[in-house]
Amino acid sequence: MCGVAAIYSYHYAAEDIERSELRAIRDRMQSRGPDDDGEWYSEDNRVGLGHRRLSIIDLSKQAAQPMTSQCGRYVISYNGEIYNYKSLRAGLESAGTRFATDSDTEVVLEMFRRYGTDMFNHLRGMYALAIWDTLERRMLLARDPFGIKPLYYADDGWTCRVASQVKALRAIGQISDDPEPAGHVGFLLFGSVPEPFTLWREIRAVPAGTYVWVDRSGIGAPRKYFDLPSLYECDSARSTDDSLSEAIEDSVRHHMVADVPVGAFLSSGLDSSVLVAMMSKCATTPIKTVTVGFEEFRGTSADEVPLAEEVASAFNTQHTTRLVSREEFEQDLPKILHAMDQPTIDGINIWFASKACAEIGLKVAVSGLGGDEISAGYPTFRVLPNWYRKTRFAGKIPGLGSMLRGILAPLRPLTGINAKAVGMLEYGGSLAGLYLLKRGLFMPWELPDLVGRELAREGLKRLDPLENLERSGYRNADTPGARISVLEQSCYMRNQLLRDADWASMAHSLEVRVPFVDPVLQRQVFRHGRPTSKAEIAKVSSLLPKAMLTRQKSGFETPVENWISKCGIESKTPKATEHWSRRWARSINQHFGDGCAFSH
Repeated sequence: MCGVAAIYSYHYAAEDIERSELRAIRDRMQSRGPDDDGEWYSEDNRVGLGHRRLSIIDLSKQAAQPMTSQCGRYVISYNGEIYNYKSLRAGLESAGTRFATDSDTEVVLEMFRRYGTDMFNHLRGMYALAIWDTLERRMLLARDPFGIKPLYYADDGWTCRVASQVKALRAIGQISDDPEPAGHVGFLLFGSVPEPFTLWREIRAVPAGTYVWVDRSGIGAPRKYFDLPSLYECDSARSTDDSLSEAIEDSVRHHMVADVPVGAFLSSGLDSSVLVAMMSKCATTPIKTVTVGFEEFRGTSADEVPLAEEVASAFNTQHTTRLVSREEFEQDLPKILHAMDQPTIDGINIWFASKACAEIGLKVAVSGLGGDEISAGYPTFRVLPNWYRKTRFAGKIPGLGSMLRGILAPLRPLTGINAKAVGMLEYGGSLAGLYLLKRGLFMPWELPDLVGRELAREGLKRLDPLENLERSGYRNADTPGARISVLEQSCYMRNQLLRDADWASMAHSLEVRVPFVDPVLQRQVFRHGRPTSKAEIAKVSSLLPKAMLTRQKSGFETPVENWISKCGIESKTPKATEHWSRRWARSINQHFGDGCAFSH
């Protein structure tokens, strides 16, 4: 896990790059790569690549980045891990390629030299990369299929700047302060900023599963090489519980490839426990596991500790239970907000779990993130199909829903009608609309009171939230469960869970790996064209405690609601009757500036 930085002055009239600027971008991401740093510049000083290194595979200096291909044509700055790099290397060696290192970085370079952008069809892992082609004088930017690793670029029409973090680009003072209304609106709608938007108009995310070329004419259009709904194609030849177990074990085994110890986050939930079971099976020595607990939860059903410790004992792990207090949260809050690359209402859990891992010397930890998306673990999988059966007629009567909302909305203060309820018919005509209602934090018609009428109007126009959800391609999946899974993976998981896991873990120089977010595994899981179930996943190990199999769904929970009220950090305009997540969102929004600089 590392930090990528790059600058390309592509316009003929643009000035040469400032090397101090590249270093500033790179070193703003020091926690992403405390082990080493590097830089490379073209002879004409129009291109620079920078890198911060967290050494995981091939710890030698020879594996440092930026790295140049043996033919001298390509230079790479890369963040991530390619879990099948050994088999890819063997194939390249059989074709005559010779390697100078044992790194996966060199394998990526040689795969690109041989296959070009078709190499993405061969890579199994998480990655974000910038590759400079010295012959064609163009730069390739790309992200892994699910968007596990982030990559951002800022283009002013003269120069393209690239980094693994938005705040690294913002640190140099060269990026316009103009806010992106779609980013601000998107955060308030979903609790996270939907890609490709950020809070700033000039900064964009490279979309997951795509690559982008930057050449003398500027930034090209993103080209998709991975389509999420393609994972849901039925394959009756792969239909046994044994093959599901083998697929999970295979993914875990690949995600344990490293030259440093690999530990695990362990909650009292099934997903992380199954991964620990498989890791223990694959490992030759006891693995390290970490559970975060809270004094406020002691003795309640929300307490993760007792059952997690039972799982750790069952699989003989080197277990650490780390208790977190409100005082520690209050002390860490400025650091959390500083590390938070884009606004989010989540991430506190990963922050403390990552902090605990770093305290015991881990550089890599496995997480159960993604388990609910592939096993129908969220209420959306049960609720949305039922809602849709009752409300889809509304889509056939244009204007009906908006008319009823216009009548009911003014009555909310008197009747106590939920903000989402008044929009049920307006948005009930599509699964995307119902998903927005279920997952949405604030509703579109509430936004003018939060950010002003102009920013709300422009933000909704630029984001087009329903169209943004439609672009996930969920309609191409064949079953209701598959469609909801596509929505969950392309929205909530990508924009919130994965992004939060990245910034919160990287702040502690910890690499988080997610075996459930793996295309090979998911093709097996969705072999019937639908998600699997928790019951099927539980069959993977017979050693799991029986209490876990009947326990209500849980994950790394935190008592944030209690903390934010007692710490006095809520929004300056609190709404006492609101759900804590909405109050917390108001506070985060104010911290990030709430788009107040916007002018139409």
